[in-house]
Amino acid sequence: MYTYSEFDSAFVAARNSQFRAQVERRIDGSLTEDEFKPLRLMNGLYLQLHAYMLRVAIPYGTLNSRQMRKLADIAERWDKGYGHFTTRQNIQYNWPNLADVPDMLDALAEVQMHAIQTSGNTIRNVTADHFAGAAADEVADPRPVAELIRQWSTDHPEFQFLPRKFKVGVTGSPNDRAVTAAHDIGLRIIERDGEIGYQVIVGGGLGRTPMIGKVLADFLPESDLLPYIEAVVSVWNLLGRRDNKFKSRIKITVHEHGIENIRARVAERFAIIKPSFAGIDQEMLAAIRADFAPPAFLTASDEPYNHARQHDPIFRSWADTNLSEHRAPGYAVVSISLKAHGKTPGDASARQMRLMAALAERYGHDELRISHEQNVILPHVHKSHIPSVFAALRAEGLGTANIGLISDIIACPGMDYCALATARSIPIAQEIATRFDELKLEHEIGEMKIKISGCINACGHHHVGHIGILGLDRAGVESYQITLGGDHRADARLGDRTGPGFSADDIVPAIERIVYAYLDLRTGPEETFLAAYQRVGLAPFKAALYQTEAQAYAAE
Repeated sequence: MYTYSEFDSAFVAARNSQFRAQVERRIDGSLTEDEFKPLRLMNGLYLQLHAYMLRVAIPYGTLNSRQMRKLADIAERWDKGYGHFTTRQNIQYNWPNLADVPDMLDALAEVQMHAIQTSGNTIRNVTADHFAGAAADEVADPRPVAELIRQWSTDHPEFQFLPRKFKVGVTGSPNDRAVTAAHDIGLRIIERDGEIGYQVIVGGGLGRTPMIGKVLADFLPESDLLPYIEAVVSVWNLLGRRDNKFKSRIKITVHEHGIENIRARVAERFAIIKPSFAGIDQEMLAAIRADFAPPAFLTASDEPYNHARQHDPIFRSWADTNLSEHRAPGYAVVSISLKAHGKTPGDASARQMRLMAALAERYGHDELRISHEQNVILPHVHKSHIPSVFAALRAEGLGTANIGLISDIIACPGMDYCALATARSIPIAQEIATRFDELKLEHEIGEMKIKISGCINACGHHHVGHIGILGLDRAGVESYQITLGGDHRADARLGDRTGPGFSADDIVPAIERIVYAYLDLRTGPEETFLAAYQRVGLAPFKAALYQTEAQAYAAE
């Protein structure tokens, strides 16, 4: 993984020192909250419903054990003993005192971490496939180019005051696990005639105007990538609307001007700025790649793993859902669920963080990843060690066998924390997970992605959920709209809205009706919910969802 240079360390230290002085001025009253707001946002500090919230960048979701332990220490010393992992591979601390934030940032700097550009109208934390460097289906590891983009975009003088926030996602796999089509720029590494390049997608985004991104370049040579991205952001920076923040994202710019017009403008700008790069970006990329060399993989017997699978049904159930194929023989990718039934999705205690750090250090070549699905990944674990890993996870409440199942729910903080939220997300996620655990149905249901947002900003990605739930305020009462058939993968699509919303008391029974309709409609256990929905469409699910109690009684 990437290690800070002397420049990086000095830059972060200078920023922290600058922000410490700004915090002192806010506390002594020299700065009003309005004056302080743009300064704190540049350093990842939000003002939420009940307290400040610090959002820490985890670039492309990659951590080592020392960094995870530091996150645990910060949670314990300056927060309430836990952290919340987000859909942008960040971690959020929801309860810091303002006076403590500079000390938190200095503690992060000790392990080469920061909170710069995790908020504000800048290029945000660059995200990537959480299986990067490990996945069997990978064309190339996307993290080196994600790091290149991070270095280029951090404190870029032209892009610190963009029309709105700007998000970049990168995947190196044809099986898109990075939701690239819902990003302002999505990059997919592809190979054509033996050459590595990028498919560039632009104008994706969710929120109040959800859009799937459009292909701006089918195949961009690797050497052109960074100047091409700069051309895209530069064009949008000039064209993007600043008169209306709801129409300021690049997705609206692409929609208003058309993809062909944007493509022509980008090509014109690219021709101007490409010579100024003079290949320096490629020299940087080559140096960065050296930091992402694969670990020294072990050669050992799989017998402990095979024995556990054969003799321990609890282990086998967990292995079936939480392990993924690795590119190296004898290895697997381990997904650690932060979605124990009834718990807050994405939360991890300091104790749990320390355990995961210890497991990575002992069994996982000192690497961890944060997924956009709010789980933690051990990307490189030899199968001989997996029974020991599972035993340790299970003892600490991290052994839930539900990755990709109905209780593996993405949920934003909602009205429990967020000042923008109009409804609760966390309690709804907890109730759904608990209900289907009681019914003992989730393994029979199979793959099902439920995503919940507490407002139209869609931080819970509900638009691309197999079942999406959007919480809204209707005359002071929480109402939950349902969408069906969304998909975040390579052939991404937005879900279809089913109709009127449901109250907080009615939303879980509504999800039950959808699930039972699916179980009745599917051709067999091998047909997933999404496949069944794509085959039969909305109508039968809508009929089941909105049937009255009398109709339900008659149907019985």
